[in-house]
Amino acid sequence: MWLYKGTQINSIEDLPEGTFGFVYRTRYLPTDQYYIGRKQLIYNQKKKLGKKERALWEGRGRPPVYKYVERESDWKTYYGSHESVKKLLKEEGEENFIREILELAFEKKHLTYLENKYLFTLEVLENERYFNDNIEGRYFKRDFIKDLDA
Repeated sequence: MWLYKGTQINSIEDLPEGTFGFVYRTRYLPTDQYYIGRKQLIYNQKKKLGKKERALWEGRGRPPVYKYVERESDWKTYYGSHESVKKLLKEEGEENFIREILELAFEKKHLTYLENKYLFTLEVLENERYFNDNIEGRYFKRDFIKDLDA
């Protein structure tokens, strides 16, 4: 279950129409640590066309080999991509976590922007309360910890 502004979110229908994804915060209750991330609701899967589907294309040029199919992501069961979060989830179970949607996005670029905004604003690399250890694979917690100790 996800929480958004105090309301439980259990399906895509519970979100505004056209929602592409969201920025979320996963809280690990025993240590009061957080993970900030983003999640898309829908993704496009590249699927190879079968012989029958390509045969329908006959006479109209070269038939396509693939088509794109929209699929719902695993957002309902998702807790985060960080290894520590995955390990704790596997060892201790879902009852030690609270998942909260911080903000909704209606397109991919906006989702990326919102995630970075939260990561930098909350100073996740400079704060031990966050599991996050990098931003965009460019900025790493280990680099900032050294600078802060000096």
